[in-house]
Amino acid sequence: MDTLPVLWFVVIAVLWLGFLALEGFDFGVGMHILFGTKDERTRRTMLNTIGPVWDGNEVWLITAGAAIFAAFPLWYASLFSALYLPLTILLLALIARAVAIEFRGKVHTRRWAEIWTWCLGLGSLVSSFCIGAMLGITSTGLPIDANGDRVGGPFAWAGIPALLGGLAVVGFAIAHGSAFLALKTDGEIRERSGRVAATWGPLLLLPAAAWAIWVQVAHGGSVLSWALVALAVAGAVFAWLSGRARREGRAFTGYVWFIVAGGGSVFAGMFPYVLPSTLDDAFSLTVQNASSSTYTLGVMTVVAAFGLPLVIAYQAWSYWVFRRRITPGMIPEAHVVLPAILRAR
Repeated sequence: MDTLPVLWFVVIAVLWLGFLALEGFDFGVGMHILFGTKDERTRRTMLNTIGPVWDGNEVWLITAGAAIFAAFPLWYASLFSALYLPLTILLLALIARAVAIEFRGKVHTRRWAEIWTWCLGLGSLVSSFCIGAMLGITSTGLPIDANGDRVGGPFAWAGIPALLGGLAVVGFAIAHGSAFLALKTDGEIRERSGRVAATWGPLLLLPAAAWAIWVQVAHGGSVLSWALVALAVAGAVFAWLSGRARREGRAFTGYVWFIVAGGGSVFAGMFPYVLPSTLDDAFSLTVQNASSSTYTLGVMTVVAAFGLPLVIAYQAWSYWVFRRRITPGMIPEAHVVLPAILRAR
């Protein structure tokens, strides 16, 4: 087996796991803003916890998609064409969420804030569900033929794996977002978020655990993939116990540990497949038959060796700069601010 396709399969797995670990709490905070409270100052405090980092976290999603396109073009073509409908919904939800974060504070009216709060909350919910559904389908299979084309109608992808994957990412995002809010805030928000993580964390992680085990059973998991499942369970227990002890930093770390190990078990369990076919195993796409040429992968490896460390270092620095807790007292009353061009007149 060639080394470079395997290397890029690992790189893509790392990119997806980084996205879930970072953007997961972003999605969770968005849902908590909508469903967790109706107090405007509390909502603005929650939004400020992710304000400096949310757009950087989405870079991991873009990079993961671009890496699939460049390293495994057949995987990209089959997956994105077969899942055209849910991916379109995902794109609209991500746009609504991003615009809501930027526009919510532009006009000082209750109606304006409420509209964009719903866009933020539902955009986070739909985005996390669609991403989970796509990953669930990718790991369990699609009805694709020998040409990599989907067999069936536009909803041929819909089924239990899609539902399970969607619920897995939504549940994880809510639990992870709770741990993040408990870590990044103080006062009432900290207490309420800590209680959510400590009380509902295990239940919210059940779909993700079921998805990981499904993949192991479906593909005859290896020793490595089953070991990662065990590590994910240990991470979930660690997060829950830390949350109950109100050790917010450890609880947040436990959730990252859970998604990295659990998501890693999914990728390890499906290897060497990148997109299994539910019609015939001979039609399945693997790291070998779906990859780009050796020359293309070689050039990508050289570029990534310089680019990825820089991106990771910059993002780590931004988290360090904005590491302090945020309290409602730091959030000023909503007020009208005139643009500089109007103030100058």
